[in-house]
Amino acid sequence: MSDFFLKKSTAEQRKYGKKHESTLHVRKLITPGQKPAEHLSNIALLIRFLKPVTWIPVIWSFLCGAVASGSFGWEDFIGIKFLLGILLTGPLASGTCQMLNDYFDRDLDEINEPWRPIPGGDISLRNATILIAVWSLFSVLVGYLIHPLIALYVVIGIINAHLYSANPVKLKKRLWAGNIIVAVSYLVIPWIAGEIAYNPEFTMHSLSPSLVVATLFTISSTGTMTINDFKSVEGDRQIGVRTLPVVFGDRKAAIIAAVLINIGQLMAAAYMLMLGQSTFALIVALLIVPQFYLQFSLVRSPKTMDVRYNAIAQNFLVAGMLVCALAIKYFRL
Repeated sequence: MSDFFLKKSTAEQRKYGKKHESTLHVRKLITPGQKPAEHLSNIALLIRFLKPVTWIPVIWSFLCGAVASGSFGWEDFIGIKFLLGILLTGPLASGTCQMLNDYFDRDLDEINEPWRPIPGGDISLRNATILIAVWSLFSVLVGYLIHPLIALYVVIGIINAHLYSANPVKLKKRLWAGNIIVAVSYLVIPWIAGEIAYNPEFTMHSLSPSLVVATLFTISSTGTMTINDFKSVEGDRQIGVRTLPVVFGDRKAAIIAAVLINIGQLMAAAYMLMLGQSTFALIVALLIVPQFYLQFSLVRSPKTMDVRYNAIAQNFLVAGMLVCALAIKYFRL
């Protein structure tokens, strides 16, 4: 593996040179962020390519689905099925989607994140393609080992990643569509996969509570995805990616994001009441309060508060997800 991560070859640069020429005038408008030279090991490069920070919400959604199934207990945390689920939703499926996003966004990353492995020249396009293919196969295989239907969900997730990042569709350029498809892939698919993993005798009726709650939190997640867009507004605007901050401006986009985040959770709390789980409904509603407080600072200064907001407020949102999963579990008892 020592020779796997190589600088882009001269031949590869010639191959893609003409394609890059069309964006050279864009790059010249921005002074690229300077970052000290790093000498990373092959493992460190691979980990950077897989972007572990993005695995956490997907793993959490899988856990919520497992809890909601009513068949997941403390002993299952060390069970082979749960370990396979963590492997799948973390480094494999999520890692595959992150590599795909880096591959198709390499021009944009040369502006916003020039230190990423592909624009930085640490991983060639050929080797990136090989890694993506291998990771995709392993993802489908592990999904099948958990449950055959989960393998299908993995395929759908990988297709979604292509639709989000790859031309000519490239949903991330299409305002709402990009954030929605990411939210569905991060939340609905792993949540339902977690439920199926621990409730193999499922029916559409038995899955209904999880489908409703996961969909409602997808609304909130669409708002959090919008907050992630503030860090790359300049590059998105010049490349033509129509995110909410680009189209509506920072302040209006922050307000829209806050409304989506709150509405999704309020509707989830209301659904808990419909299920007769009033205590859980109250907890979900109370968890919105600190998020609402932090949103005032976010709206005042989206570009400086985006990271801080997500670092703090997201904890309350994901806690609400688990509370809803527990409510569904007790609803079934």
